[in-house]
Amino acid sequence: MAFVWDWMIFLGVFISLLGLTLIILGLLTAYFGSGKTRAAGLILALVGFVIPFLMYLFVWSKKVGYFTNVIFLPSLMYIGAGIIGVAIGFAIFLGIIMKT
Repeated sequence: MAFVWDWMIFLGVFISLLGLTLIILGLLTAYFGSGKTRAAGLILALVGFVIPFLMYLFVWSKKVGYFTNVIFLPSLMYIGAGIIGVAIGFAIFLGIIMKT
């Protein structure tokens, strides 16, 4: 099967991962921060919830199962594969550096 570029899938993965990142980092900033930093963290988390929600409301909800099957699950698989690949590469690097 040949690869076919689709801007909507790219945009969906980008928006969902951006939202997830903003939620996680915003909540961490709000929890560990103080004063203005805590407020900035809450705003980041709020934006992280709002942007994917609007995208889901106006685009992804039109097709049943589109978000779950085309955007969310492949995004998790790509993230997981990336993390595993980086961890293995880093472990090999550390192994070689520590042996020399």
